[in-house]
Amino acid sequence: MKKLINDPKDVVTESVEGFVSAHADIVRASTDPLFVVRADAPSAKVGIISGGGSGHEPLHGGFVGFGMLDAAVPGAVFTSPTPDPIVAATAAVNGGRGVLHIVKNYTGDVLNFETAAELAAADGIEVRSIIVNDDVAVQDSLYTAGRRGVAGTVLVEKIAGAAAQRGDSLGQVAAVAEKVIGQVRSMGVALTPCVVPHAGEPSFALDDDEIEIGIGIHGEPGREKIKLEPADAIVDRLLGPILDDIPFESGDEALLLVNGMGGTPQIELYIVYRRAAQVLAERGIEITRSLVGNVTTSLEMQGMSLSVLKLDDELTALWDAPVQTAALRWGR
Repeated sequence: MKKLINDPKDVVTESVEGFVSAHADIVRASTDPLFVVRADAPSAKVGIISGGGSGHEPLHGGFVGFGMLDAAVPGAVFTSPTPDPIVAATAAVNGGRGVLHIVKNYTGDVLNFETAAELAAADGIEVRSIIVNDDVAVQDSLYTAGRRGVAGTVLVEKIAGAAAQRGDSLGQVAAVAEKVIGQVRSMGVALTPCVVPHAGEPSFALDDDEIEIGIGIHGEPGREKIKLEPADAIVDRLLGPILDDIPFESGDEALLLVNGMGGTPQIELYIVYRRAAQVLAERGIEITRSLVGNVTTSLEMQGMSLSVLKLDDELTALWDAPVQTAALRWGR
């Protein structure tokens, strides 16, 4: 294992320390318990927090800031945070209009955020929770009951964050988030495994000429292992289940996200985008918004995922709304 770390047990805390130091104009941190929060929190709007195991950066801390998240709660690498820091983060962003929890559908995340919401409610904070489950690869895995929450989470966070920033109520923000969840689907592929720092060895095995279709962001099993194919063929394998699962019609508009898993260069991600755009055009689907890059990673895994969100005027306007975070910035 070769990594730019000191002690494996300090990876998350030292990374958060460096992140906050680099972006002190946007975020600050609590160290005990550990969470990242907007520098100007709380504010007189609905608060939005998310979180989960570390190792997926910039998700979630990189999306804390104006127009997106108000706080992010990191757990150990690939491990859910416990309820205590989630409760503390909820209190830190509560401006009196309630707090929305955006939770990826992993068993630990769901249980710990659920407990935290109950504890926060006992303290008088109104909390709503929504579960992101955009991964069409499998119905169940080792980590979930039902579909996993993967890169589509970023689209939920951006659009819900914009709704909160414009002054929507907690119920309205939750409804917008649920609308995005209902209209976004994702699927990924792994070319190589990743190495969790405290484990020191690859999280799963792939032969040199193998790839795994439908991999999860923690290295969970996908649909199948196959021999390496050209990029266009891999894109077709991923887009098929995605487009079969969303009721698209010719003339519909979409946002296309090509997400790198941490170890895939941009030059390859744009080859993927090229083919995905061709397939959508053949179906009569117009890509009106796009995002290409590493937004939901799996440490240094080589691979990528595709997410397609069916857009309408409201979702497009919320996507376009100003945002200022470490990882996404436009309109300000």
